[in-house]
Amino acid sequence: MCGRYTLSTPSDLLADLKEVQDLPELSARYNIAPTQEAPIIRVAGPSSENRELALLRWGLVPFWADDPSIGNRMINARAETVGEKPSFRNSFKKRRCIVAADGFYEWQKTGSGKQPYLFRLKSRQPFGMAGLWDRWEKGDGQPLETFTILTTQPNELVATAHHRMPVILNRRHIDLWLDPTADTASDFGALWEPFPADEMEGFPVSTYVNNPANDTPRCIEPLRVSEG
Repeated sequence: MCGRYTLSTPSDLLADLKEVQDLPELSARYNIAPTQEAPIIRVAGPSSENRELALLRWGLVPFWADDPSIGNRMINARAETVGEKPSFRNSFKKRRCIVAADGFYEWQKTGSGKQPYLFRLKSRQPFGMAGLWDRWEKGDGQPLETFTILTTQPNELVATAHHRMPVILNRRHIDLWLDPTADTASDFGALWEPFPADEMEGFPVSTYVNNPANDTPRCIEPLRVSEG
């Protein structure tokens, strides 16, 4: 699964999003956790070719749900079955998005517990993870917009820590994922391939990252021998 991630270089992301309209200011994030708001990129509307960046809550709440707490367990969707599951089927057809990131954490089981690892591109550049979003309007207040991150089989690097990894998209695949005319599983088969391990790096970080309230540069620092 993907349960935490980073967007520590939002300025680099914004520089690469010239086609996105009305870009907001973004703060560096080092430990994005479920139920928190985070930036996603989506098509601006059903009849629009423009893209927009919006802040949505992590943990997808389907439009038909009676209780928004369902989102607490909907932070990930398996790419291989996303078009079949009732919770994700509608969003898969109509509400795909890109989740902006520049790293993600996985926890490796050890004899004494779990060791967090940070995985990122060797280039240190931001990347897009395949996501879905939805709008829930059954509450008394404003509509609630939420998202989930798609996962797939891990590459050989991430497999050392976990049996799943997020679907990381290259630029061509980002355009396909946001194409409203593509809406069947057969359109996206190539996207489920794990991102190449030789373009990524991973290293252990401090258990400081275990607490979602900790959102500082310390989260992404390589672990020193004296730390845990």
